[in-house]
Amino acid sequence: MACSLVSVSALAAHLGDPGWMVFDCRHDLADTQAGRRAYLQSHIPGARFLHLDEDLSGAKTGANGRHPLPEPAAFCARLEEAGLSNGQQVVAYDASGGYYAARLWWMLRWMGHDCAAVLDGGWDAWVGDGQISTPELPSVASSVFRPAPRALSVDASDVENAIGNPDVLIVDARSPDRFRGENETLDPTGGHIPGARNRFFKENLAPDGRFKPAAQLKHELSALMESLPPGHVIHQCGSGVTACHNLLAMEIAGLTGSRLYPGSWSEWCSDSRRPVAR
Repeated sequence: MACSLVSVSALAAHLGDPGWMVFDCRHDLADTQAGRRAYLQSHIPGARFLHLDEDLSGAKTGANGRHPLPEPAAFCARLEEAGLSNGQQVVAYDASGGYYAARLWWMLRWMGHDCAAVLDGGWDAWVGDGQISTPELPSVASSVFRPAPRALSVDASDVENAIGNPDVLIVDARSPDRFRGENETLDPTGGHIPGARNRFFKENLAPDGRFKPAAQLKHELSALMESLPPGHVIHQCGSGVTACHNLLAMEIAGLTGSRLYPGSWSEWCSDSRRPVAR
């Protein structure tokens, strides 16, 4: 299976299938243990829990952003601990429109695991459809996961070199007010990377919380990119999380090949020598 988005009905049809594995990625930036509490209270049967800070991020240095990528070996060891093997279809979900789940989706692809998808509509769609849930923790046996890492990211120097280059587009997934440098509550400095364009990740979703149709996403994203090919696009946000939502939308639209700046604004603004636009 090569799709990046899975419907509630498709996942329900594969519950208990040993070839499929579900990960609960619920999280709340204001209450970092809320996702774990929600998981322990009720989750999709068989789902394992992955924590944004503990499992999907690495150690912070003060200069590498709020959610730096973990070391690949540590991430793969966590996947093995959860029981994931190469070839299994992963479905990730959250209760936030998919942007925490999209982080796991992107990280799996980063490690060469193409069998990764996000549950369209997430937890709310699952519950709203009347599907079963449980507080019972799954029985987990460790596995062997062999990564095949890919160069799907860029660093701050790549971004700095892209500023002013008409052949590279930087796309910022944050809300429009934060992009303008207003109402900044998460990072010490407000503003954006010079030349970046704003594509608020929530614009990828329809009013029901599911992703817009592929054709609509392609139309909107192509307009943003103008004539540039996807491989010339760099995605960023505040800390490398919601940018993955835009990367997923690009994939759904068939616009493959763009890259992530994992450190994003929180890393960028940690160095006062880097330029800031407002």
